[in-house]
Amino acid sequence: MNLGIGQIALLIVLALVFFGPKRLPELGRAAGNAIREFKSALNGITSVEKKAEEPLPELPKTGEKGDENV
Repeated sequence: MNLGIGQIALLIVLALVFFGPKRLPELGRAAGNAIREFKSALNGITSVEKKAEEPLPELPKTGEKGDENV
């Protein structure tokens, strides 16, 4: 999707007409927060996937040291 300078200017003018100059910064902040939250959620999902791929540590066998509580 390639946008030219004229198309971007038209979008800005339409946004100003629909939302007004006072509401536009609020919408920009809200969009930025939503994008930031989405990216952090994606990073969380990928870290969980990577953690699931790691091998599990071996448990001590019965009768070995460290098995005093059983």
